[in-house]
Amino acid sequence: MRRQPKQKRSQERVEKILQAAAEVFVEVGYEAATTHIIAAKAETAVGSLYQFFPDKLAIFQALEARHMEQVTAIHAKLMQSAEKQESLPEFIDLVVNTYAEYFADPMPRVVYIQYFVAPELFKLFDETFNEWLIQQFAGLFRRWNPELAVEKSKLLAETVHLSYNALLVNALRQDQDQRQVRYAEIKALLVAYLTPHIVTTPQQVMKVMICPYCHSSRLSKNGHRYGKQRYLCKDCGKQFLEKSNQASALRN
Repeated sequence: MRRQPKQKRSQERVEKILQAAAEVFVEVGYEAATTHIIAAKAETAVGSLYQFFPDKLAIFQALEARHMEQVTAIHAKLMQSAEKQESLPEFIDLVVNTYAEYFADPMPRVVYIQYFVAPELFKLFDETFNEWLIQQFAGLFRRWNPELAVEKSKLLAETVHLSYNALLVNALRQDQDQRQVRYAEIKALLVAYLTPHIVTTPQQVMKVMICPYCHSSRLSKNGHRYGKQRYLCKDCGKQFLEKSNQASALRN
């Protein structure tokens, strides 16, 4: 920014400019957006805009800085909450729901999506930040399962990070109803992927039992066989037996 707003009126004007810029970037895209369009959207003179921002890139990077601050705060709270969650599905549910609520605001949403379109615009979000997030989750996975090797925990964290971001971008580009469907699929995918490596107690395994054929968690108990619980998958119709921490498939 050319200068930081000190008076309340100036602060409110900057806030309107940033909100208007986010809406314009959503409506027409960053490339087509201009400072004149943004100023008109903010109902302010373009000269007033230039008092704070030299160009639209400066406006966008101000949005990025705010997004970085908010994401860092959200991540810190999630890491604290991880110690209190009773199961892996509860934690995944919390993560996905927290960011779903956060990205309902067009301001952070447009910044997040733009990173995957034109990362060269960004000053704060880079591979160093991504690596920091991966290390954070790798450490969390090792706390949940102390027997997990360091390299394996990093691989799990990197896979989760890349998969989640790709799917989240897709979800944010959908309408509200479709977003909710995508969020549910993200939760199911992450739980199914992490469970064999993170969940270590029989009680937790029962909570996240999944079908070995289609990886659905929509199961019903279907009697016993060979002294073991048998399950029926409501999605693919296959049956399988519970066996320790793994499932043994039954042929229909």
